[in-house]
Amino acid sequence: MLRGVDPDHPSLGQRLEAARDRAFVGREEEQALFRSALGSELSFMVLFVHGSGGIGKSALLRRFAAQAAAAGRPVVTVDGRTVDPSPAGFEAEAGQVFTAGRAVLLIDTFERCQGLEGWLRERFLPRVPAGALVVVAGRNPPDLRWQADPGWAEVLRVIRLRTLAPREAMALIDARGVTEELREPLLAFAGGHPLALCLGAAVAAKDDRASARWTVDRDIPEELAATLLDQLVGEVPSAAHRHALEVCAHAHATTEELLRAVLPDHPRPLFGWLRRLPFVESGRHGLFPHDVVRDALEADLRWRDPEGYADMHHRIHAHLAAQVRAASGQDALAAMGSLFFLHRHDGVTAEFQNWRGDGEVHEEPFHPEDRAEVLRMAAEAEGETSAADAAYWIDRQPEGFWVHRRTETGEPVALMSWVRVSAPAAPEAACPLLGAAWRHAADTAPPRPGEHVALARAWVLPRFHGRSPVMDLVQWRAVGECLRSDRLAWTFLVMREPDSWRRYLRHYDMHDLGARIPVGGETFGLFAHDWRTITPEAWLERLSVRGLGLRAPAAPQGGELRVLARSDFDTAVRDALRNVSRPEALAGNPLARCRLVAVHPAGDPAQAVRDLLEQAVEQVRQDPRADRFHRALVTTYYGRVPTQEAAAERLGLPFSTYRRHLAAGLERVAEILWHQEVFGARPDA
Repeated sequence: MLRGVDPDHPSLGQRLEAARDRAFVGREEEQALFRSALGSELSFMVLFVHGSGGIGKSALLRRFAAQAAAAGRPVVTVDGRTVDPSPAGFEAEAGQVFTAGRAVLLIDTFERCQGLEGWLRERFLPRVPAGALVVVAGRNPPDLRWQADPGWAEVLRVIRLRTLAPREAMALIDARGVTEELREPLLAFAGGHPLALCLGAAVAAKDDRASARWTVDRDIPEELAATLLDQLVGEVPSAAHRHALEVCAHAHATTEELLRAVLPDHPRPLFGWLRRLPFVESGRHGLFPHDVVRDALEADLRWRDPEGYADMHHRIHAHLAAQVRAASGQDALAAMGSLFFLHRHDGVTAEFQNWRGDGEVHEEPFHPEDRAEVLRMAAEAEGETSAADAAYWIDRQPEGFWVHRRTETGEPVALMSWVRVSAPAAPEAACPLLGAAWRHAADTAPPRPGEHVALARAWVLPRFHGRSPVMDLVQWRAVGECLRSDRLAWTFLVMREPDSWRRYLRHYDMHDLGARIPVGGETFGLFAHDWRTITPEAWLERLSVRGLGLRAPAAPQGGELRVLARSDFDTAVRDALRNVSRPEALAGNPLARCRLVAVHPAGDPAQAVRDLLEQAVEQVRQDPRADRFHRALVTTYYGRVPTQEAAAERLGLPFSTYRRHLAAGLERVAEILWHQEVFGARPDA
């Protein structure tokens, strides 16, 4: 025989409900909406609550049940995980709503019986008596046919359940007993997601030292990642869908174009599936998942399939790098930001970039009518002397400036410059920073004819210094210009507080020159990169590897590339031709460490030098006026003759005439290869 409940000795179920009630925080607006419906029969009759897994739908429905019971309303509950997903099975569970006066029907986990949605809308709910209240909760929003129907528009309310506000999230983890030092890291990890907060609090209670590491590094333990994915994502239709989800987690924003580059099979239906997921949102640059889902998917794939993770990373990196090089304007800027996002776990990048505040600040090209306004801003940022530097270069290279404005007000908050110089025309008194940069280039590896150096600098209002949306845009523009500029020899970055930037910029092969240059009341440092020693292609390859937290590959031949003056280059070409049949000599030739060899598809430097020489000699042959020069080259270096005298005899030429033809041929080969070295293409390309 069942005994009555003793209020002094509550059952286990009662204790569980009481604990859940004490731990519940937030959702004030949703509760107020529900209470308004309980108290008025003229209000809506169906409330549809949707949101991602673990967002707190079930906890909210338990709260609704308690409030309905307290109001004296009969409560009928249906759980989509256990109900028979057929009309008969559903009605067997929910049928009391038809007979109990003013009942409240609560349907949880509706995504598990989503196939009943049309029947529920057209057949079941229209029979619910007046005065009843129905709440449907699931991961997916209601079909558009609900809201398209004018009848349903009057009696249906739809709310999307989002993450908790910061104060609510703090209250939740306080209730879970999280220690003071772990509260902020846990909030940074979970971002207000209730399930992630609760699971993170449980891990913290189990091992506070381990949780401190993963909340700071976002390197989630495997068991936590598995639990999160099971609760937040659940089963996916196929391996291809799982791969698409992993791409979406790794990339800053996912487009159909990105999916096509990484997963070429069926990108359109995969993209359509992604955009319908409850934890995936749409932005102006593409799709992105909730941060907790992103981190859980990343941690799971890195642990489960490191090789697959690396392959996906390199594919995405290559696609974005190609976008940076090919796109223009704001598209290039967005691609550069997405490229840096792939490096958020490298232990360095996230300290100086945050990818937040999208749209808070935007970049515009400088226009002449901006001059007075932006110079006032530059003076406010760094003083009149520094603003005079900006004025000097604005008057000479206005096309090399961009203005960053607050979107809300339009006020300028930063000015970015990219000054191109081929010769030190500016006196050092006019621009001491450029003077210091040019001296370093001249003393180290001067720009060759056709090359130039670039000086990148930003004037930023103090409140946007450091890690801010403005500095994100400044960095993306500077690096994007480095990768997109033709015949760029050196880049010099001008930085305030250079010591604080040294570690970060060294990570990206921008090296502190050690110079500290006073301008007005500020002191600036110069950071430099010679793009002829580590080319954009090699730099991007090293960057991709560093994004995985691995050591970057060595530059060709175990060191940086060589930057040869023209006379040294010509000597190297002559020496290479004399040793064209000796691979060991070609491997040691200075050409083997030049840019034109580094970008050659042959993996072997000696073979690349041989191929380039043969191609250049063939190009000489293609000019009918140079046939004599071509025959002298081929006979001398490819004809197996012991001496030049023997080559002249084979050609039937006087020795002096032969020498003139050979010298002219050598000059043409050297010119062809020099053009490839400096300009990246053959002279006729």
